[in-house]
Amino acid sequence: MAYLTANQLADYLLCEARYRGEALTHLKLQKLCYYAQAWWLALHGEPLIEEDFQAWVHGPVLTSQFGRFRDYRWQPIVHQVPRPEVPEGVRTHLDEVMDVFGVESAVALERMTHEEAPWLEARGELPPHEASRNVIRKETMQSFYASLN
Repeated sequence: MAYLTANQLADYLLCEARYRGEALTHLKLQKLCYYAQAWWLALHGEPLIEEDFQAWVHGPVLTSQFGRFRDYRWQPIVHQVPRPEVPEGVRTHLDEVMDVFGVESAVALERMTHEEAPWLEARGELPPHEASRNVIRKETMQSFYASLN
């Protein structure tokens, strides 16, 4: 059972970043969504969202959010979204994700994902700049991040 939709996850992170005085780029939003899912899987053994991440060149991507925010390209997302209602435990988790990963730059987060097993496994032997729609398996995310905990 998923607790949020991908839209709710992205909207919460956008609102929380704005509350903290930051505007997220598309790249950073994708990585924050990824780490929110990854650590929820590691800590709870079930997905926060149902949608799978794909192993794109610049790291994990939710295609639904790419479609929503692609027009911003490398610029901060200024799209105003209402803060979604999320369960208390989920809100605490997302705030912790922002505390830990939100302080990193988008490029640093991309570099981190590129060094971790879930993205590497999904990319396989693909050259670094080759496009990919390969799914990053939730099971791989869960086991990898649980091993770090």
